[in-house]
Amino acid sequence: MFDRRFFTSKLGQASLVSVAAMCAFVALSTQMQVAPAYAATVHAGTVLIA
Repeated sequence: MFDRRFFTSKLGQASLVSVAAMCAFVALSTQMQVAPAYAATVHAGTVLIA
């Protein structure tokens, strides 16, 4: 199904870049874990004036 000729074409190269980008996104998104308590304290200092 996938051979060397496919991966040397523009479509094959674009598919490899797409797969690499998805892997990088998953790897980076798993590193960005913020504790809910910390995220809540960031906005706790704002005061709403009605």
